[in-house]
Amino acid sequence: MSEAYRRAGVDLAAAAEAVARIAELSRGATRPEVREGVGGFAGLFEISPGRYLAAATDGVGTKLEVARLAGRLDTVGIDLVAMCADDVVCTGAEPLFFLDYLAVGRVVPERVAEIVAGIAEGCRRAGCALLGGETAEHPGVMEPDAFDLAGFCVGVVEEERRLGPHRVREGDLLVGLRSSGLHANGYSLVRRALLEEGGYRLDDVLPRLGRPLGEELLEPTRIYAPLVLELAREGLVQAAAHITGGGLPENLPRALPEGLGAEIREGSWPVPPVFDLVRAAAGASEEDMRSTFNMGLGMVLVVRPEHLEGVRALAADTGVESDEIGVVRAGSGVRYLMTT
Repeated sequence: MSEAYRRAGVDLAAAAEAVARIAELSRGATRPEVREGVGGFAGLFEISPGRYLAAATDGVGTKLEVARLAGRLDTVGIDLVAMCADDVVCTGAEPLFFLDYLAVGRVVPERVAEIVAGIAEGCRRAGCALLGGETAEHPGVMEPDAFDLAGFCVGVVEEERRLGPHRVREGDLLVGLRSSGLHANGYSLVRRALLEEGGYRLDDVLPRLGRPLGEELLEPTRIYAPLVLELAREGLVQAAAHITGGGLPENLPRALPEGLGAEIREGSWPVPPVFDLVRAAAGASEEDMRSTFNMGLGMVLVVRPEHLEGVRALAADTGVESDEIGVVRAGSGVRYLMTT
């Protein structure tokens, strides 16, 4: 558990217990077509023999508060689509459409349009349609300038292209796709450490970042869906893990079968300087950081050794930097190895 995150008001143990209870409840609300339910990156529903719909839902969390404070609302919609579409593509599914839910304290048309413009841009980047949504006004419940965002994405995949733990074997390599920064996780800790206790302002230009802090914190989440989908079509990837809240220790095992774990080589990828800034301001341990943030990797792919160069070449062609970060071994969980 991240002690620093707990001090910032987020109880990861309670969240894990809630998920366990939800999984138990969901077993009483199902249909025969359900192939994967609560616990994976996306649910799978068989619509015809060997053909599945994949669906995922998510929000942007307290990164929205940074956007509100900065008065910049055009990027968090990209984050929203990324959180959902990149979960869907972890099954090998092509994201088809997206719907959003926007709750506001008071409807200001220009603000609503700015937020939805970001959602539309995210859909363009993910290659899916913005099919619809809902805007709800909550006067007396939310402050006039407060807002919250949620959404869900649906995709489709054929059995022969489905990615997941069932395709992973010992000796497969792990390829990390670099993040664009913090993405959309850990912002309760980020806000407390940097803005509330650290005394930083969003317009501060920090030498280690090379730009205003607000720009760094609002950098949109990189969307990997088109790249992962192309790799799946080429047969170059076996499984994928979207590295969101919980970091590598929580998310990477979800792409591995029982009996197999991950060995990660420390120092095998560059960690963006914003993570060091947060670590220092929060007084966070390395374990805190690993279990809260992506630490510079937004997606991890499981690939056969013979496909490594093809994966990295295709990633480079699409402008995504990648690194070979480890290997699948017998065992469980994630183990970090020091490199010399």
